[in-house]
Amino acid sequence: MSLEVPSDLGMVGDAVELVASHLPPGALSPRRLSFNFRTAFAEALGNAIRYGTGEDPSKTVRVRVELSPDAVRIHVLDGGRGFDRGTLPDPTRPENVDREDGRGLFVIRHLVDDVAFSDTGNAICLTLRAG
Repeated sequence: MSLEVPSDLGMVGDAVELVASHLPPGALSPRRLSFNFRTAFAEALGNAIRYGTGEDPSKTVRVRVELSPDAVRIHVLDGGRGFDRGTLPDPTRPENVDREDGRGLFVIRHLVDDVAFSDTGNAICLTLRAG
């Protein structure tokens, strides 16, 4: 499944539900689908819209979902310049508790089985193992 999502944060929920509703039964356990998949995908898509496209209405974010017998992979690609993951602050350190940046990727990493980024940092692939 592939789709282009307008650069509008108001579209995140609809895009997540559209993709979730098209996953075949049993691709993920009900809990992983209802919480892990939806939350991680929404966070990745929201980040792409907010930071990658700057919420520019003339831009879109591309999403591709791959299904295999053992996993669901969600690719999110924006047209932005990307970012350096090494520059994000660790949100668990006391001096960063009040900062808002870096939390989304922290959450994503704890909800999916694998996270991969493009070299330029403008694409992310989330992998959730089946079951």
